[in-house]
Amino acid sequence: MTSTTSSPLDRLAAEGVAVWLDDLSRERLRTGNLADLVHSRHVVGVTTNPTIFASALASGDAYDEQLGELAHAGAGVEDAVFTITTDDVRQACDVLRPVYDATGTVDGRVSIEVDPRLARDTEATITTARRLWATVDRPNLFIKIPATVEGLPAITASIAEGISVNVTLIFSIERYRAVVDAFLSGLEAARSAGRDLGPIASVASFFVSRVDSAIDPRLDALGTSEAARLRGRAAIANARLAYQAFEESLSTERWRSLASAGAQPQRPLWASTGVKDPAYPDTMYVDELVVHHVVNTMPAATLEAVADHGAVASPDTVTRTYPESAEVLDALSTLGISIDDVTSQLEVDGVAKFEASWEQLLSTVSAGLANQSPATQ
Repeated sequence: MTSTTSSPLDRLAAEGVAVWLDDLSRERLRTGNLADLVHSRHVVGVTTNPTIFASALASGDAYDEQLGELAHAGAGVEDAVFTITTDDVRQACDVLRPVYDATGTVDGRVSIEVDPRLARDTEATITTARRLWATVDRPNLFIKIPATVEGLPAITASIAEGISVNVTLIFSIERYRAVVDAFLSGLEAARSAGRDLGPIASVASFFVSRVDSAIDPRLDALGTSEAARLRGRAAIANARLAYQAFEESLSTERWRSLASAGAQPQRPLWASTGVKDPAYPDTMYVDELVVHHVVNTMPAATLEAVADHGAVASPDTVTRTYPESAEVLDALSTLGISIDDVTSQLEVDGVAKFEASWEQLLSTVSAGLANQSPATQ
């Protein structure tokens, strides 16, 4: 259908894209800003990551009181980080709970990430996912688990236990298919254990802009007209073909059997949708990925840009483009650029970046505890 509603975010929501905010802070919670975005910007979910928490802790004084309480209680740095981040996410879950109820448990979700230093440790990831799930203790929580090879069985195990999972750091279509398999295996195990499949939810976070950030410099180095033509096209083509894989997964007898038992589909989630190259339209990774049954999680700046001038003109900018998208990846290969090599490196880099942000978070909280400790008062 073609929407006639007034704003780009109205049209985006009407076309079946769930608008989520890729940001969270104590300041947003205590000022009511998050609640305002739910009402004024169609925000129906929130994602967090170590970078977001590190930035929030380093800004302003919103955490000083809690840091003081933790310091006086003698909390260690790791426990303090766990307490602070789970408190923020629990409060955000409460803000989003009306959306969760109104959408039949589909949206109104808030994500918290397993310590990224565990990305290559299956058992530790499962243990931490359980602890986060129990501590936040809200049905509209997502536990973020990376789509590393070691993360895949952790996804299956968590889903099997009834823990809703946001699978993060997906860059390749091949890995995305493995994520879908891990999700379905978890649902099958949950069904065998007699669990109600209805409340178990999952999204698969397919990262977008980082693909262009990795490929564009290679195209620029080639310096040919064909390379220039492909600039800024790889990320969107890659994401569109991931959606094709999603559609294929829904057509299988395996999925139909789970759906008949009450399972929710694992929606693709477009992550890393902030534009890194100022030469591109700042809403490009939103406008070009409009299709039903997806989530687009946006940094605050991207959300406001879409609200102001997003070009959400078509009811579907994805499903009619599969042949064209495949041609883009084939053309890159012809130029000697392997999308598989690029996405493999992006996963390695993504884990490393989140580990670095986690270390920054630990450092910030350590300094905060030291400043608030009884010995410094």
